[in-house]
Amino acid sequence: MRKRKIGVAHSPDSDDAFMFYALATRKIDTGDLRYEHTLGDIESLNKKAMDGVFEVSAVSFHAYAHLADQYAVLACGGSVGRNYGPVVVSNKPLRRDRLKRKTVAIPGELTTAALVLRLFEPEINCVVVPFDRILDDMAKGEFEAGLLIHEGQLSYREEGFHKVLDLGEWWQAETDLPLPLGGNIIRRDLGLPLMKEISGHIEESIRYALDHRQEAMKYALEFARGLDPRQVERFVGMYVNDMTLSYGQEGKKAISRLFREAQAKGLIDKAPKLTFV
Repeated sequence: MRKRKIGVAHSPDSDDAFMFYALATRKIDTGDLRYEHTLGDIESLNKKAMDGVFEVSAVSFHAYAHLADQYAVLACGGSVGRNYGPVVVSNKPLRRDRLKRKTVAIPGELTTAALVLRLFEPEINCVVVPFDRILDDMAKGEFEAGLLIHEGQLSYREEGFHKVLDLGEWWQAETDLPLPLGGNIIRRDLGLPLMKEISGHIEESIRYALDHRQEAMKYALEFARGLDPRQVERFVGMYVNDMTLSYGQEGKKAISRLFREAQAKGLIDKAPKLTFV
């Protein structure tokens, strides 16, 4: 019997690699489904999701505000930070109340990082720069400040940059909630039975990685983008946590709060109705 292909798109990060290790290397039985993985930076995935390119895709929660009619949120696979998150850094020490006067390089308009930065300061001046070029452009003096996602959150100090603001710390202080950054979404047109089956396979992949941490970490190191093994271990631990297996009530509350705050400040048209599968 010919297997049905399911397109799964996610970013080439060590945490996503860890999460999808078992699925990508066929460590688990997926029955009559065959998963085909596509890697791309998160802003590219956000935009492709608008066209429904993949059955399953990692996206920023900011982008999901525009996708809820077409996609549901998988109950597993989220990236949620507890008192940590994307970091604004500068070339020289800078107080966060001075950011309004600076141009900040951001990794994409649809990223949750950019959304939360504007929740912090709605009038901030932002310029979109590919996430993996932000520090290089700052080193050249093109920007005084930059918003870092992915592994850059751990490596900026070694490259001589200074922390201005950790958005996860700010969000936790404001809301007493973790910061939901991104999740996996699934196309509604697949139908609920198939959506649930796919969700189960992804949850099984995450559990396999957590239960076989050493081998999954070895695989994740191939996607480390310059981090040493200790840093990769830390990064994976930050974003593959208890709410990656299930958002739980706290995670769902945090996502809803993010959308309500964004709507209240006019950053999205409306808070989407959340459906978890």
